[in-house]
Amino acid sequence: MGQKEYQSPMKKLLSWVRKQSKKVKMLLFIITTITLLVTLKLVVHDHNYFFVMAEAIHFLGLLILIYKLTTLNTCSGLSLKTQVLTVIFLTIRLYCSFIIEGDIHTVLDLITLVATLWVIYMMKFKLNASYTADRDNMSLCYAIIPAAILAFFVHPNVKSYILINRMLWAFCVYLESISVLPQLCLMQNVQLLEPFSAHYVFALGVARFLGCAHWIIQIYDNVGSQIFLDESGYFWIPMVFLAEIIQSFILADFCYYYVKCVMSGQLIIRLPMPV
Repeated sequence: MGQKEYQSPMKKLLSWVRKQSKKVKMLLFIITTITLLVTLKLVVHDHNYFFVMAEAIHFLGLLILIYKLTTLNTCSGLSLKTQVLTVIFLTIRLYCSFIIEGDIHTVLDLITLVATLWVIYMMKFKLNASYTADRDNMSLCYAIIPAAILAFFVHPNVKSYILINRMLWAFCVYLESISVLPQLCLMQNVQLLEPFSAHYVFALGVARFLGCAHWIIQIYDNVGSQIFLDESGYFWIPMVFLAEIIQSFILADFCYYYVKCVMSGQLIIRLPMPV
């Protein structure tokens, strides 16, 4: 008799999860999310670090893209439109950050913006032959127009800042929450995603989870306080929280398939219809 193939505990766990029903998987997802949130709350005492970590992980994802573009000389599987949306919201956030904060977030946003501009330059001028424009077919209007309309009506009510700056800040928050949609649409069109592009999108997923965790813990810590009132405005904080939730859920499905493929040793991510 041949020896039974050894399976690591993680692979056994993944195999067991794969066999469960959708309801059980959803319950496990909720339990895992709550566990991670509680762990972050206990370990990270200054919740502003969540945003710093999120921005740092986003930049790390861009470094992965830069490595791919410079070593493999191809931009296949990457959405130019997602990079353009990223430049738009980062530029606006950088402007607002200079006015409002001027701290470590401003520095990280500037570095991330420069890296994203470089990625766009490489995709548009150096490696445009490998760019699948026909698959990157989501119109930017579907992201920009709804974000602009929502920012016009729902924005922070901080009296010390002029109205246009408050609307711009809201616009970049809303746009960021859906900026990854063109990338996900492209991935859905091609069905296959090579490792470096997958690593980049997974980094975006982790970054968004950290941003969402900040607001969940912030709301939990301020239950019964004036967090929704006074200078914040009645709807601004709930809308920011909703935007973070939307972006996290947009990326959650991909992150599941990413972890599933990585744990099974696959280098190519195969996506089902639809993601």
